Amino acid sequence: MKFSKFASRFDSSSGIVQLMDDLGNAMAGNNDLLMLGGGNPSHIPCVQESFRESLLRLIENPSLFSHTIGNYELPQGNQDFINAIVEMMNEQYNWKINSNNVALTIGSQSAFFFLFNMLGGEYDDGTHHKILLPITPEYIGYSDVGLTTNLFYSYQPVIKKIDDHFFKYHIDFDKLDIKENTAAICVSRPTNPTGNVLTDNEMIKLQSISVDNNIPLIIDNAYGEPFPSIIFTETKPFWNRNTIFCMSLSKIGMPGTRTGIVIADEQIIQSIQNMNAVINLATANFGAMIANNLVRTGEILRLSKSVIRPFYQKKLEHALKTIHKEFDSIDYYIHSPEGAIFIWLWLPTLPISSDQLYERLKSKGVLVISGSHFFPGLEDSWEHKHQCIRITYSMDEKTVEKGIKIIADEIREVTAL
Repeated sequence: MKFSKFASRFDSSSGIVQLMDDLGNAMAGNNDLLMLGGGNPSHIPCVQESFRESLLRLIENPSLFSHTIGNYELPQGNQDFINAIVEMMNEQYNWKINSNNVALTIGSQSAFFFLFNMLGGEYDDGTHHKILLPITPEYIGYSDVGLTTNLFYSYQPVIKKIDDHFFKYHIDFDKLDIKENTAAICVSRPTNPTGNVLTDNEMIKLQSISVDNNIPLIIDNAYGEPFPSIIFTETKPFWNRNTIFCMSLSKIGMPGTRTGIVIADEQIIQSIQNMNAVINLATANFGAMIANNLVRTGEILRLSKSVIRPFYQKKLEHALKTIHKEFDSIDYYIHSPEGAIFIWLWLPTLPISSDQLYERLKSKGVLVISGSHFFPGLEDSWEHKHQCIRITYSMDEKTVEKGIKIIADEIREVTAL
C-alpha cells in the first residue's frame, strides 16, 4: 500500500518511534528487559498517593466528575487549571501573565508540533523558515515533528572537560550564525538527553539574540522549575512576550494524562487554541482536573522541591557511583548531570557506532538510546554524534546496577575485538 508524503515522515526509522516502541514493549510485560533508555518518570509512592487522593476527590464530587468525562473542554484547556497556573507563575516569578497567555495541549510533544509548524516551514510568500537549535545534542522528539524537510539547523557545542570523567557542553556563540530565514530559537533546560542546564549568562545572550532578530525564544522546561524541579543547579525561570515557555505534567509523575502547558504571547496562544480545535476538538480534562488543587494549594511546589528533586538526586548519585565502579579501565566521560533523569555517556574510543552498541545491548536485554538520534539539524559529519548513549536512572537501583554492568562488559568486549 502506498502512503502520502505526510505519512512517510512517521516511519520506523524515527528515533522517537524507536524509543516509544521499545518503551511500550518493556512496559507491556517483558520483565527480562532492563529499561535504561526510556523517559518514564519514577513511581514515587508519596507523590502517586497525592495524585490518587486528588483523583478520589474528583470522583467523589459528582459535578466535577461529570464535567471531567462528560464534557468537551475549551480548545484552550481547562480554565480553572489555567487560572491556577497563572496565579502560581505570577506569585513565584512576578511574570504578570493572564489567562490569555496560557494554553494546554495533549502533552508537550503536540505543543512542539504546533509551535514548530506554526513558526517554521513554508510561508505564503514561498519562503522556507527554520528553527534554530543553538546547541546539540537536543531532545529526540524534535527531529521528526516538522511537516516540511530541513526544519531545523543547529551547531556543534563547545566541549569543556571538567575532570577525568566529566565534561559539559556550552553554546558556541562565536559560531552562532542567525540565518535570515530563522523563525525561532529553541532550547530545552534542563536538556534531554544530556542533563545540561544552560547557564544564566547563556540564556541572557539567547534572549538578547531573539529580541534583536525579532524571533521568539522557545524554552522547553519539561524538567525544570517550578515543577517537577528535577534540576540540581540554581536557576530562575524568566518570561517576556518574546518567550514561549513550555511545561508538562509528565515528569512530575503523570505522563499518562498527556498534559502540556504553553505560556506565550496572546497571538501564539490563539493559534494553539485553533490547532487544538481542528486536530483534537478539545484538550483532555484528566490531567488538569487532577493537578488543579495541587497547583492552587502549592502542594505541587512542595512535592517538587522536597520530594521529587531529592529523590532523583539520590538515584543520580547511586547511578554515578555504579558507573565509576563498573567502568574502571574504560575511556568514558559523563556530561555534568545538572538536571533531568538521564546520564549522557561519551565513549571517545568506542570502536563501533552508538547505533551498533544499541543493537548489541538490546540483544543482551538492556535498552539504552543511541546518541546519534539527538542531533537534529546538525548537518556535518561529526564523529562525536556516534560516540554517545543516553541512560535513564529513574528505574529501581537493581535494574540500574545490572544494566550498567552489562553496558560496561559489552564495551570491553567490543573494544577487545
